[in-house]
Amino acid sequence: MKKEIIQQEINISVPAGEILGTLTIPHDASGVVIFAHGSGSSRYSPRNQYVAKVLQEENLATLLMDLFTLSEETEDSSTRELRFNIPFLAERLMHVTEWIERCEETRLFEIAYFGASTGAAAALMAAAEKGDKIKAVVSRGGRPDLAGSSLSKVKSPTLLIVGGNDYGVIELNEQALALLQCEKKLEIVARATHLFEEEGTLEEAARLAKLWFLSHF
Repeated sequence: MKKEIIQQEINISVPAGEILGTLTIPHDASGVVIFAHGSGSSRYSPRNQYVAKVLQEENLATLLMDLFTLSEETEDSSTRELRFNIPFLAERLMHVTEWIERCEETRLFEIAYFGASTGAAAALMAAAEKGDKIKAVVSRGGRPDLAGSSLSKVKSPTLLIVGGNDYGVIELNEQALALLQCEKKLEIVARATHLFEEEGTLEEAARLAKLWFLSHF
């Protein structure tokens, strides 16, 4: 029997205009995972859409959100500056989180973050601000080190997933792990490079993320 799933395109007002997203709510959902995309990515990222589908199959709602307005996206495609402005991205993510807390369909849901690349740093910085309201954070191929001094303030259980062949980024994740003062874990996926394009590696990352969220919601 096919599970009932509600999917809707949403727009959230921000001072600079509006940002767009895709909210998917399985019938029995009681928690939502907000995705913070990496540098140069969007809610249409096939990798994040795959992870979202894995979570939806476990009755977790997902929100894949573009954190830039259309004009900001155009600007960033030429300057590449906003995608590395972690405080800016974290502020947008908190704005999205507040929308989820007000939305009739999701206001009673527990909330978690899934971040990729620079989006992982934004997720951790936002989690540090939101405190125990964020039940878990997962970083895939992330740059958690870019969250800086926010790392020691994170209370949310945090899982860092890194590719075994993502040289340089593994070390940055190990450094970030040492600074986290919350429940934490580092998982290294064998053979995977930064984008988890190797056969079976994205599936393994999604499985690890799923188990982390299910054990903390």
